[in-house]
Amino acid sequence: MARSDLIFLHAPSVYDFRKKPIFYGPISDVIPASPVFEMYPIGFMTISAHLEAAGFRTRIVNLAVQMLHDDRFDVERRIRSLDADVFAIDLHWMPHVHGATEVAKLVKKYHPDSKVEFGGMTSSYFWEELISMPEVDLVMRGDTTEEPTVRMMTALQEGGDLSEVPNLVWKDDLGRIHNNGITHSLDNLDDIRFDYGTMIKSTIRHMDIKGALPWYGWDRQPLTSVFSVRGCSLNCAECGGSVHAGMKVACRKAPAYRSPERLAEDMDMIQNYLDSPIFVVGDIRQQSEKYAERFLKAVKERGIKNHVVIELFGGAGGHFFSELDKAFEGGWSIEFSPDSHDEAVRNALGKGYTNDAIERSVASAFDNGCSRFDLFYMTGLPFQTRESAINSAKASKRLWNMVGRDDNLIIFNAPFAPFVDPGSRAFENPDKWGYRFFARTLGEHKRLLDNPSWKHVLSYETKWMDKDMIAETTYDAAIELATMEYESSRITAEAMRQRNERTETARMLMHRVDEIMAISDAEERESRLWEIKEHGKELMNSTVCDKKDLDWKSGSIWRNSPRIIAGLVRSFLA
Repeated sequence: MARSDLIFLHAPSVYDFRKKPIFYGPISDVIPASPVFEMYPIGFMTISAHLEAAGFRTRIVNLAVQMLHDDRFDVERRIRSLDADVFAIDLHWMPHVHGATEVAKLVKKYHPDSKVEFGGMTSSYFWEELISMPEVDLVMRGDTTEEPTVRMMTALQEGGDLSEVPNLVWKDDLGRIHNNGITHSLDNLDDIRFDYGTMIKSTIRHMDIKGALPWYGWDRQPLTSVFSVRGCSLNCAECGGSVHAGMKVACRKAPAYRSPERLAEDMDMIQNYLDSPIFVVGDIRQQSEKYAERFLKAVKERGIKNHVVIELFGGAGGHFFSELDKAFEGGWSIEFSPDSHDEAVRNALGKGYTNDAIERSVASAFDNGCSRFDLFYMTGLPFQTRESAINSAKASKRLWNMVGRDDNLIIFNAPFAPFVDPGSRAFENPDKWGYRFFARTLGEHKRLLDNPSWKHVLSYETKWMDKDMIAETTYDAAIELATMEYESSRITAEAMRQRNERTETARMLMHRVDEIMAISDAEERESRLWEIKEHGKELMNSTVCDKKDLDWKSGSIWRNSPRIIAGLVRSFLA
């Protein structure tokens, strides 16, 4: 096995989920990944690109994807076979805390002389707990850590002084902990290397396609992304990427934007390799209307032919959508997350637009050539009652009836994430937002993940809905949404029946787990849970939503092989 300087490891949410009777429920129904949360953060690619440019050899190994591909995949054997000075494990999203920390133990077991590093927003928040673990040597804090990681690797390999590496928390040879503080926080993203070619070259070098996949199934239907911003100008109460969270977790005083021209260049680079949809992360109007204008001008000049997905943080009108239609030769779609149709709930969260703005946006988008419009509602929000959550599902009928039968409006309604984001205003001040938490520390969140049912994994309930009501309302809202979709002539009666039957089966399974958990004898309890594990596995995806609705029309990476080869040749010549 070829030696690497640094290997990025991505763990599943729970290690080893294959050996536990877990019933996931609908917690990942509205993201591309499965409930194992096998999608690694984009930082793997950007940090890898900076390290490779500096002469270091890197590799991405997505353990979670390989575990999903093969029940017999031996994680310990794979880790033992790897060879690197540093193993970098992401703990960006809180649901990875169990898998990430358990994988760290395995790395240290088989590679006691290698360094184990953690990074990501959750790592940045809980750095003190992480660095106190014997298996963790380094924690990199902040949200622009590409260059600090290069400096860290240089210091490690050349015997330099780690105290001079910004953002780094580290242990010396005596086990003493040093915190260098977050002193590196870019105010723009133009110097970030955003190169899918780096990932492709690394994959070819190691002949390990499955191990490098961003998530399970990405090779069949790849979706790519470019980032207009890190940080945010909005301060949504529940969001770990908000103004408040950015300041607390990453010492970010203001959003850092990528220039419109560089963003268009990133998209051009992607289409050199893949004919896949490109998701532009961050509302392109967030910095200013002028920013959006410059971006769309640059896109037209570069002739971007891939389908483009645009994110909205608020309502938009006909002129904006018309300009999108002129700019994107391969068509465009919209992602919009109002979270609730209840204006009182939405305003309390910090989303200050009206229902009228939502309705006008949906109608206007399709009037101006939109290919698809995805709208997301959630259950378990602050100030949200059961009636409010159900009414969001009911309101979908009005939206569907406002647009044409052939207009591809897809509305999702799923539970809020299993954990409230650390660093968000709601996490820091739960009383103000009506939350009651069952976990505050990293260790407490990890223990919750070991529960067999998604309802028991939830780290919160609210003054308006306890855990039981959040779970029941999630299933009730799903049935209401399917009914509205049928009444709007969007799906057939048979499709509605099948979806609702699946939802009720999932609810029944949740109740069954509740009954088993009440058994006092631990051995019998475990045995009974294993008896229904396969049933739960069948409901692992598409519990309350149709996961296929998240798929984008794109060719597999195999169909893109000629384009990938041509792109690599151009990169080499450049």
